[in-house]
Amino acid sequence: MTHAAASQNLSHPAGDKKELYAELARQAAGLFEGERDLIANAANLSSLIATSLPGLNWAGFYFLKEGELVLGPFQGKPACVRIALGKGVCGTAALRKSAIRVDDVDTFPGHIACDAESRSEVVIPLLRGNDLIGVLDLDSSHRGRFDDEDVAGLTELATVLMRT
Repeated sequence: MTHAAASQNLSHPAGDKKELYAELARQAAGLFEGERDLIANAANLSSLIATSLPGLNWAGFYFLKEGELVLGPFQGKPACVRIALGKGVCGTAALRKSAIRVDDVDTFPGHIACDAESRSEVVIPLLRGNDLIGVLDLDSSHRGRFDDEDVAGLTELATVLMRT
C-alpha cells in the first residue's frame, strides 16, 4: 500500500479495544511501508493515535539523545522538551525499559506536569532489542483513562514502529 493509499484508508474502527488496536497496527504498518525514517513514521503514528483513540489530550514521542529524552513528533499542546532518565512517568518508563500506566498523575511521585489538564498517562518504551530508543507517551484529561488493553495495544504499535 502506498503512503497516499494508506492515509486515504484511515478509518475509526468499531468494536472492542483489542480489535481497535489490531486495526491501528495494520494501518500503521501500511503508513510505514516503504518509509524507513523513524521521525516521519513517529509523526504519522502520533497522528493516527490522536485521531483514533478517544479521550486523549496528548500523544507523542520522546527520543533518547545524549542520555536524556528529547521531544519528538506529537499531537497536542506544547510539551516539555527534555526529560531526564528516571524523572516523571516518561523518564521512569525509559529507565526501567517497561511500560507504566498511571491512573491519577497526582499520585505519581515526581510527575512532570507539561499540561495541567492531564490526569492519567501511559508510557511505552521504544526498544530495539534491549536498546532504548525513546518512549511513546499518551496523556488524558480523564483519570483512569488507560487500562491493560491500552498498554498491550500501544506496545504492539510501538513494536510496529520499531520494525521500520
